[in-house]
Amino acid sequence: MSDIVRLKTQTQIDNEAAVWTWRLDSGSLSDTERAGLDAWLRQDGRHRRTFDELSRTWSALDRLVERAPADVKIAPLVRPQRRRGFYGAKRSWQTAAAAALVLSLGAAFWIAHRPGTQLMSTAVGQHRHVTLADGSQLTLNTNTLVAITLTPARRDIYLRRGEAHFDVVHDTSRPFFVHAGDAVIRDVGTQFEVRLDSARNIDVLVDEGQVEVRGPATAGGPAGAESATAGAADGWVRAVSAGEQLRIAGPDLEVMSVSPRQVADDLAWREGALVFQGEPLSQALTEVGRYTSTRIVLTGSDIAALPISGRFRTDDLPGFFQALQAALPVRVSYPEPGLVYITPR
Repeated sequence: MSDIVRLKTQTQIDNEAAVWTWRLDSGSLSDTERAGLDAWLRQDGRHRRTFDELSRTWSALDRLVERAPADVKIAPLVRPQRRRGFYGAKRSWQTAAAAALVLSLGAAFWIAHRPGTQLMSTAVGQHRHVTLADGSQLTLNTNTLVAITLTPARRDIYLRRGEAHFDVVHDTSRPFFVHAGDAVIRDVGTQFEVRLDSARNIDVLVDEGQVEVRGPATAGGPAGAESATAGAADGWVRAVSAGEQLRIAGPDLEVMSVSPRQVADDLAWREGALVFQGEPLSQALTEVGRYTSTRIVLTGSDIAALPISGRFRTDDLPGFFQALQAALPVRVSYPEPGLVYITPR
């Protein structure tokens, strides 16, 4: 009988990385624990990537806390909670394990031991809505990770992965910042969405009000930045208003107008839906793939460019493939669990 190797899901890896990050940050690890961490990092390349991602988030939050005045107290995030201290490494481990358990059960958030810091995530196929203590609302799309820090002086959201929509309560005394890859988006009292595909591939869509997007100083700046307000030390700055989308793709920057219908289609994921209006099949499958751990394989270059239109549920993959076969000259097959082939018919 052949051995069956079951690969971990990204959610499981996120949970384990959260525990290791918490343990490492709460105090020095013993030699045995350090060896266990090193072994875990070597087991899977995704372990190292996820651990490094969380470590970068931790470091960024540390810098933010260090910049805060010593007499400033951290504001509550979602609701006032009774906080308990950490009583040694065993207590830290138990708390971290409980937090990981919450994640695995789909509650999708846990409170770090830093005052005022919250990490929130969604698994593949999930989306989550939460109201912060200041009244601002966040909606997280599939496979998204954010860190939230609220102080009396400012509100900072670190989008480490995925896509989120923000409905921000305006407060001139507490500016609201979203950090996504190399960009920082400052809210001016509005509603907007940020999608992070990589540190240099970012989309910002504004559906109400206006935001200010700032990028790093580079040699000449991104294409299109010459029309933005620029500063040699601070990089480029660009205002994006309702009905506009700013797209950063590597060195290129573009701001385009979008119709109200396009805005509604792009934000349909908040209602558990995906809307396509003539996109190529290959592009549609890439988008659908964000909502499932199933591997989708498209064979045949002649069908990759076929246009697809319609509204589909993000939690109904079989329904999507059934509609695909009915509307296009393609055949969908399932050679094994977790694998879908799409071929010409």
